[in-house]
Amino acid sequence: MSKSLRGHFLLGGMLSLLMLAGCGNAGTLPMAVNGQQLPSLAPMLAKVSPAVVNISSTTHRKIRDPFFDDPIMRQFFGLPMAPPREAIEQSLGSGVIVDAQRGYILTNNHVVAGADDIKVTLTDGRSFQAKLIGTDPATDIAVIQIPAQNLTALPLADSKKLRVGDFVVAIGDPFGLGQSATSGIISGLQRQGLRTNGYQNYIQTDASINPGNSGGALVNLNGELVGINSMIYSPSGASAGLGFAIPSDLAVSVMQQLIKTGHVARGSLGVESQDLSPRIAAALGIKNDKGALITEVTPNSPAARAGLRPGDLVVAADGKPIDDAQDLRNVQGLKPLGSTLSLDVLRDGKTLQVSAKLAADANTLTGDALDPRLSGASFVELPGDLRAQGINGVGISDVQDGSRAASQGLAAGDIVIGVNNRSTPNLSALRKALAAHPRQLVLNVVRGGQLGQVTIE
Repeated sequence: MSKSLRGHFLLGGMLSLLMLAGCGNAGTLPMAVNGQQLPSLAPMLAKVSPAVVNISSTTHRKIRDPFFDDPIMRQFFGLPMAPPREAIEQSLGSGVIVDAQRGYILTNNHVVAGADDIKVTLTDGRSFQAKLIGTDPATDIAVIQIPAQNLTALPLADSKKLRVGDFVVAIGDPFGLGQSATSGIISGLQRQGLRTNGYQNYIQTDASINPGNSGGALVNLNGELVGINSMIYSPSGASAGLGFAIPSDLAVSVMQQLIKTGHVARGSLGVESQDLSPRIAAALGIKNDKGALITEVTPNSPAARAGLRPGDLVVAADGKPIDDAQDLRNVQGLKPLGSTLSLDVLRDGKTLQVSAKLAADANTLTGDALDPRLSGASFVELPGDLRAQGINGVGISDVQDGSRAASQGLAAGDIVIGVNNRSTPNLSALRKALAAHPRQLVLNVVRGGQLGQVTIE
């Protein structure tokens, strides 16, 4: 599956998609080291700040009343067919200029997802309408473009060289108050499991994070971009010293695909897997307490051709430990399509090494292949671990801006659990429900943990 679903519709407890901020003492630089006064960060910030922008987006959504949209109820009450009401949603965030010549800006997907209007304001006061180049909900990355001259772009650092303890500075526009900066350190690397879906490899920092700064820059003391600030973990919604940024290497890799094709193509082994619990390990006679247990192998998939079987325990990939199913999913989604993945597998108490070339994910259908009215949406099977939680349906991984599906009110992250009150637990069931092309489509959709209906005309 190529794009994030769970992060849209499962509330991650205390995890908030917020933005980077201006105050706080976390990770403050010492005044002096060995009697030597530390230099001010002001010269570096003066060079970096013009590359960090404010982003405001506006989204118009149709709102329908399923009760009075019913033709029988309208006839009973003698009501005319009323046009849908419109809700206007506004969002504030930040972005980072990474290509001054072409005006490309990196930001978070959740800052601009579904927006009808995107406005970028520079530190010199200039404002521009931005063009959306592409979004990738699976990594929470988006690329926009502005038609501006005399821009400043941030140089890129190799985020793979980051170390825990390195000093970093976060820059953005918290609460819309104006650009500000916080200092901190790298608290951790390769953090995963922070969202219930998507491909995760976060940098953890203790820089203060507050609403308004998603998409802002995390830079090293040389003023080079090391990450795109994305989220915090907080019991109160305010900064608790647990901030997370998307590594620059990952963000740039996604950006390059979005600029080239408008979407991200990811590879897949063609397996379903689950975490290894003590109970399952005991039942299977497995002594390990970590790994991704393969539960299903798709016929003719890379995994099948490599000889993987249900019951195999993947314990490492490309020499790095695999602790759980999310690790295995990450390693597939973060490698380019067509690359070869080397796996260490436990089978019947023996360790095997298996190589598989990642192929395109087959568990995806475009909306126009199902029904012309759904054109512009991509439908995917839900991952096995979501189904293990009792969630059955078909996920919408992407909705193209300006498409028919978008105009009908569908959004990336929706889960379609029924069509015209007919259950659709998987793609096969959805295909059958739409095969007759019913005159009216009423989709039962879960969005943000809430059940609702979307009427497709």
